[in-house]
Amino acid sequence: MTPRNRMAALLILSGGLPGLANAEFIGDSNASLELRNFYFNRDFRQDNARDKAEEWAQGMLLRMESGYTEGTLGVGIDAIGLLGLKLDSGDGTAGSGLLPADGSGGSQDEYSKLGLTGKLKLSNSTLKVGALHFRSPIVSANDSRLLPQLFQGGLLNIQEIDKLTLQGGKINRIKANNSTDYTELSANRIGGNSDAFTFAGGDYKLTPELTASLHYGELDGIYQQHFGGLVYLKPLGEGQSFKADLRYAKSQEDGNFRDLDNQALGALFSYALGGHAFGAGYQRMSGDDPFPYIASSDPFLVNFVQINDFANTDERSWQARYDFNFASIGIPGMTFMTRYISGDNVQVGAGNGGQEWERDMDLGYVLQSGPLKNLGLKWRNATVRSNFGNDLDENRLILSYSLPLW
Repeated sequence: MTPRNRMAALLILSGGLPGLANAEFIGDSNASLELRNFYFNRDFRQDNARDKAEEWAQGMLLRMESGYTEGTLGVGIDAIGLLGLKLDSGDGTAGSGLLPADGSGGSQDEYSKLGLTGKLKLSNSTLKVGALHFRSPIVSANDSRLLPQLFQGGLLNIQEIDKLTLQGGKINRIKANNSTDYTELSANRIGGNSDAFTFAGGDYKLTPELTASLHYGELDGIYQQHFGGLVYLKPLGEGQSFKADLRYAKSQEDGNFRDLDNQALGALFSYALGGHAFGAGYQRMSGDDPFPYIASSDPFLVNFVQINDFANTDERSWQARYDFNFASIGIPGMTFMTRYISGDNVQVGAGNGGQEWERDMDLGYVLQSGPLKNLGLKWRNATVRSNFGNDLDENRLILSYSLPLW
């Protein structure tokens, strides 16, 4: 895109405000178009269940980010435009999460949404207000379907002290992956509606290898959550490293919604050798309730995987994982991952006899050069078996292409 066309696009984005039209606002801007072709198939294997959820859809994601105006306080604006198109959704196979329901048991032919975000920058700190898509140890937006999930609210990031990053904010609405509307916040498995999730915390680099995290979140009237974590990453020589990721969260009720008691402990260890990585994890829920988090968002748990979160009441779970990067044998852009998670001791009725397991596999390839550079193909496969929930076989095929516009 020519500089003149770039300026025109950003002036339209900023509403034509003359105060925003300066060199840094335009020159530091960027825009990209991402295309996602997504096929989803989930077979339900238990008796007395629906046959399957199966859909195929095309997504388009246009992202535009301005720079900041000159001066002590910089001003900018971002935008994200999202479009989803149904390619196939047969009778009785809707409900994959790719497309919104049409009210008659099927899926809508298309849907679109626009998110605008105003932003301010002072020194090394930023404030963003509007549509938000971000990840943190206390709340994270999901991006596992055709289009990403969006929050509505404000997000403050402060980086004024060396080795310390602070983050805080407040969100009041959530727009699901397959929805065009913002809705109230609620808690997974617990329910209740809320107009506000307030959060704050920070990450501090104690040493070059060790980072400590402390975060707090409150879903107004439903739950409070305290999180602490340690991440240790130690290089062990050429092509080798060891990583330990330790997490603990304590959750309790907020207000008079209902009594709530959960403690979540997680540990994930990995060893990398050349193109290989070997991992092992453990996660334990204790207390009277499952782990609470904002419904349809991503929980920050070591055993939150493709389908399950292994966060039921009293559940304990183990993970074994293997990754391979084919760049180590001369095929850059190709990656492979497989993992197995087994959970037991789940509270079901009056006992703790619940058991479940999940096996995942990801195989991906992204072209590194040529006219189709950034064209990617990923196959995600999962199998779930449970004596208290659904038995599932799932496949996702994702063809993606990212094109920088400027």
